[in-house]
Amino acid sequence: MKLNSFLQYIAFEKRFSTHTITAYKNDLEQFTAYIDKQYSLTSIEEVRHFHIRSWIVALMGKGITPRSVHRKLASLKSYFKFLIKKEYLQHNPTLKVVLPKTGKRLPTIIEEKAMGILLEDVVFTDDYKGVRDKMMIELFYATGIRRSELINVKIEDFQFERQVLKVKGKGRKERLVPYGSYLAELLENYLEIRKNTFSNNSNPYLFLTQKGNQLYPKLVYNVVKKYLSVVSTVEKRSPHTLRHSFATHLSDNGADLNAIKKLLGHSSLAATQVYTHNSIEKLKKVYEQAHPKSKIKID
Repeated sequence: MKLNSFLQYIAFEKRFSTHTITAYKNDLEQFTAYIDKQYSLTSIEEVRHFHIRSWIVALMGKGITPRSVHRKLASLKSYFKFLIKKEYLQHNPTLKVVLPKTGKRLPTIIEEKAMGILLEDVVFTDDYKGVRDKMMIELFYATGIRRSELINVKIEDFQFERQVLKVKGKGRKERLVPYGSYLAELLENYLEIRKNTFSNNSNPYLFLTQKGNQLYPKLVYNVVKKYLSVVSTVEKRSPHTLRHSFATHLSDNGADLNAIKKLLGHSSLAATQVYTHNSIEKLKKVYEQAHPKSKIKID
């Protein structure tokens, strides 16, 4: 079903991340397996909108959340748009598909106080692993970078005198992210320990495994979850939670929304606006607690 051509397209022309490509591949393989099993369809030309609706119903029946269904359908829509663009198809069956409603979900964050406890009071070991783990969490929280971006940060990406980090984001777009003197000191200390630990290692990446190799996603996730679990009971304790916390804390402290957008590497301001909601909710609580007429009811 031209799947390999599509995956090459999003990898080399659209420059999607490896993680996104894998997600698209899994979604499309699930769909093709479903229509083959349920309708004995082996050609993409045979797919109609009701086949897609049936798949959505089946997903919902398995307990897949509306948000996840939206993501899977987004993969399918991109696939069909590609097929039409390349003139493999004449009609797009996804245009007639109505998505299930999703409720607005605020990003999960770690409170500022909890982050302060983690970075100031929690003890990290003083060997390479401990210093590296703390440096990873500090860098996540200080810059708001994504997990894939952190894994691919190289020492040469730092402009030490300017205290600026060059980040290669989604679609290989580059952005510059500033950092403060506190992080600069930690970075200097980390690089010294890294050099002493791997004296003959020419690996260019900033963070290494204990064997001197580039980090991998699961290791980064496990490190972040381990330490966030010490100071928080929120359900999601992932690198992306630190990214959400970075943006929300900036917004809470009065940072301009456009500046946050640039720091995060968002292409649209709409993607950044979600971080203002937590600030508004806090303001509502302050208002309800402090304003003398906030609790007065009109009979």
